[in-house]
Amino acid sequence: MTACKGTIVLMGSGELTATMVEVHKELLSGLPHRPGAVFLDTPAGFQLNVDQISAHAVAYFRKHVQHTMTVASFRSSSQIQPLEAEQAFHSLREADYVLIGPGSPTYAVRQLMQSPVPEILIRRIEGGGCLVAASAAALTVGRYTLPVYEIYKVGSELHWVDGMNLLAHFGFNLVVVPHWNNAEGGTHDTRFCFMGEPRFNALQSLLPQDVTVFGLDEHTACIIDLAGQKASIRGIGSVTLRHGGREVIFEKGDEFSLDLLRGNLQEQARPIASAATAGPEADKPTTGAGFWEAIHSLEAEFQQGLALNDAGKATNALLKLDSAIMKGQQSLESEEFISQAREILRDLIVVLGTRLGQAPVNTAECVRPLVEASIHLRGNFRMNKQWDAADAVRDTLQQAGVIVEDTPDGTRWRLSDQG
Repeated sequence: MTACKGTIVLMGSGELTATMVEVHKELLSGLPHRPGAVFLDTPAGFQLNVDQISAHAVAYFRKHVQHTMTVASFRSSSQIQPLEAEQAFHSLREADYVLIGPGSPTYAVRQLMQSPVPEILIRRIEGGGCLVAASAAALTVGRYTLPVYEIYKVGSELHWVDGMNLLAHFGFNLVVVPHWNNAEGGTHDTRFCFMGEPRFNALQSLLPQDVTVFGLDEHTACIIDLAGQKASIRGIGSVTLRHGGREVIFEKGDEFSLDLLRGNLQEQARPIASAATAGPEADKPTTGAGFWEAIHSLEAEFQQGLALNDAGKATNALLKLDSAIMKGQQSLESEEFISQAREILRDLIVVLGTRLGQAPVNTAECVRPLVEASIHLRGNFRMNKQWDAADAVRDTLQQAGVIVEDTPDGTRWRLSDQG
């Protein structure tokens, strides 16, 4: 372990949302005058919208954090030109504040481990800089990285891949798991970074016994103060440490010794500062959990409207869902959450359109199968000269608003004005 005066910040999600604005400001205020802030785009380097992600980070810092941020672009170790790579490395070496965020953790590890970036980041932390690893990037800094997309989306066998393990340089043998309390699944368990409890328990059993699992709730940050040898929790959620069959949970506003991150979980382990002493951001309303609770509630309301054939209820649910997404966007809910909520809205619109396409276009079409079957039955009665039965069928249809007319071209029917 190397003594240093820098800071490592791990965020479970929401690095560019309203809940983290005050956290970024607090971190920047502890750095030298006019610190240089840089966004590293590697985790999203394979995505077609990587430029928009970087632009969003820059705009977020300018508008909400009131601080200038530049981009260190290192999207692919195999495709980047030497000059572009050196420019990115130079930006990182000069940065006081480095933010790495969304994308694929396994892709980020593959690109960065072939570059000087891990060593640059370690030197910047030793020199007093601040590294913020959020969401996908938080998965990369520990001993092992969880291949989220490969398991959750593609169905790969449960496994871990080697991480960049930046934390080992500072004495931490950790596996960092963001999105610890994720609730996007609605009807299925997506906690523990989309793995769900049974699958994550199996994954945890694959880890060496000396590794501590570091679980980060969404919209939650753990500030690791290496100079002060303490960690503190900000945001709206909690941090969970698991090691040797033991678990310790720290809430927003808590502080604890870094010895706990080194696997020293004792029976008496308790926060050394309570949540009551937390800063003003501790009282901020939840966004991530509350956002998804609203989205899934409206989704259920829509389905209930369809089941009851209540067009008004289903339509109102869609309108309220659209409004909830707009409000989430205005309150700086994460782009990933907004995108996923829009997918739900689009899916429900398709469901509604499909239902309309299957529905009869008018009342006549709706009753046609029953009426024509009844007329066929009446024809059989007439053919067998069962006049009373045939008249009974005709009278029954007439009482239901269906007028039956016998013509030289055959029997016809129509709905009466009261039909």
